[in-house]
Amino acid sequence: MSLARLMRVLQFGDSLLPIGSFSFSNALEPAVQAGVVPAADALAGFVRTAVRRSATSDGIALLHAHRGATARDMDRIIRADQAVFERKLSEEARTMTVRMGKKLAEVAAGAVEAPLVGSWLNLVRDGAAPGTYPAGLGVLFADLGSPEEDAFAVHQYGVAMTTLSAALRLMKIDHRQVQAILSATCGTVTGDYADARRASLCDMASFAPVSDVLASMHVHSHVRMFMN
Repeated sequence: MSLARLMRVLQFGDSLLPIGSFSFSNALEPAVQAGVVPAADALAGFVRTAVRRSATSDGIALLHAHRGATARDMDRIIRADQAVFERKLSEEARTMTVRMGKKLAEVAAGAVEAPLVGSWLNLVRDGAAPGTYPAGLGVLFADLGSPEEDAFAVHQYGVAMTTLSAALRLMKIDHRQVQAILSATCGTVTGDYADARRASLCDMASFAPVSDVLASMHVHSHVRMFMN
C-alpha cells in the first residue's frame, strides 16, 4: 500500500469526517433503553451483530457499486444503490444512509479529484438515485483508484465506530473497553469480506429482528439523543 493510498483510507475512514455519523447510534440507544445491552459483554455482541449484518447487506452493495464505478457502469451503481435503500426497513435507517451518502459525496467532491463522484452527486440531487452511503463509498474509492478491500474495510470500521462512539455517551463504559471491542471486531473483517466478495445483490440479507424492532420503537421515542 502506498502512503498516499493509506492516507486516503485514514481520511475517509475517520470518525470525525463531517458526514453526520455522530448523529446515529445504529439502534444502540433503544437497545440500551430497553435493557438489551446493559454492559460491555452485551455491547460486544451487539457490535458484532451490527458489523456482520452490514457485511451481508450494505457491504455487498458497496462492492458492486465499486465494481460498477471501476467499469464506469452507472446503471450497475444505481442498482446497488437501490438495493441498499429498498432493504432499509425503518424510516430512520433510510434517512441515515441517504443523508450520510449525500454528505460523503459533497465532502469528497470538494476535497479530492473525483469526477465520477461529482457525476454521482448530480444523479442524487436530480432524484435519479437514492444516494446511499455504501454506494457512495464504493464510487469514491473506485474514483480514487483504491481497491474494493479498502472501501469495505472503511465501511465496516465505520459501522463499529458509530456504534461504539454512541456507547460512550449512552453507557457506563470506558475507552479501554471500547478499544478492546473494536480490536476484536476488526479481526473479523477478513472473513466477512471473503463471504461478501462472492455474493450477488440478490444475496443481500440483514436478518436481525431484534434490531429492527428496536429501531422501529426508536422512531416514536419521546426522549432520545440520536436520530437512529
